[in-house]
Amino acid sequence: MHVVDLLLKLLSFESVTPDDAGSLQFIEEYLDGYEAIYVNKEGVKNLFLTKKFSEGPHLCFAGHVDVVPAGDGWETDPFVPVIKEGKIYARGTQDMKSGVAAFVQACYNADHFEGRLSILLTSDEEGDAKYGTQIMLEHLKEIDLLPDSCIVAEPTCEKIFGDAIKVGRRGSINGVIEKHGKQGHAAYPEKAINPIHKVAQVLPSMAGVNLDDGDAYFGPSQFVITDIRAGMEVTNVTPGKLKMMFNVRNSTKTSLQDVEDFVHKYFSGMNYDLKLSQSAKPFLTETDRPVVHAIDESIQKVCGITPKHSTAGGTSDARFIAAYGIDVIEFGVINDTIHAPNERTSIEEVDKLYHVFSELIKNFNR
Repeated sequence: MHVVDLLLKLLSFESVTPDDAGSLQFIEEYLDGYEAIYVNKEGVKNLFLTKKFSEGPHLCFAGHVDVVPAGDGWETDPFVPVIKEGKIYARGTQDMKSGVAAFVQACYNADHFEGRLSILLTSDEEGDAKYGTQIMLEHLKEIDLLPDSCIVAEPTCEKIFGDAIKVGRRGSINGVIEKHGKQGHAAYPEKAINPIHKVAQVLPSMAGVNLDDGDAYFGPSQFVITDIRAGMEVTNVTPGKLKMMFNVRNSTKTSLQDVEDFVHKYFSGMNYDLKLSQSAKPFLTETDRPVVHAIDESIQKVCGITPKHSTAGGTSDARFIAAYGIDVIEFGVINDTIHAPNERTSIEEVDKLYHVFSELIKNFNR
């Protein structure tokens, strides 16, 4: 089967999170020479396919078969792939069934590898991701099958195919501040404690402020205020409390404790409550690691360009993989229509992605 034919088949599965719609069983049967391990929980299916060729490193490709709902605005049926002018239209073309098709086909055609090849797939990446890749990684640790290196085939390219890989991701820290005051009449401000006035005094020192200077791989960690609300939408009552929400996409130079200290610095002496949570921790795979060298060389051979090493964007399942000390990078097709109506990718990109992964398997660690 050609990689494009495989992609068209995968796109026909209506695998909206967390339903794999039978796609994982299809992939298992397609790669019948690989040992299959399922770990399923709370309606989420996770599949690990593995094959040991010889003694050597364990290389894993990872991804998800689930997609977001199609939504409105499609010119064609989002789950009946259509090819027009060299592009494939369907939900999941970029995010990320093109990547899955490319590495599945590359592993299918691999007749030798200096070590062990594996594929980790989940049906819960676009959702809460509680019972997806994390659950499988826990099991792999228990049975001593964690990989040494991993490639997540998320769409990473920016303008042209091959121009960017992800060698890390920023973390994400979410915060909620409740500033307590004393409700009162607007005509008698001296009898009230207006939390809006109190918070307004410190906002210039907090809003949009960089908590670190970043480094060669990460931009600065910025304190981004996402919501402020208080009062009853009337003009003659001052509010009794104010709620402010914020997010920090943090580099490895800023921790949750640093964010807490920053808030306390400006809210010290005020009557306030702070709730902090970290939905993702930052990670970085150093560029001297074998998997980075291998993907750079494969992209150079197939595309004739050297990709930049990026940490931009949101989060992905790579964060769970990195937490186990696994060298993880991300590489896939151009990212410009993910989650949008008429999501699409080109036949040329899919074919090149397959060849990049095939080259990587052929020359990894040599």
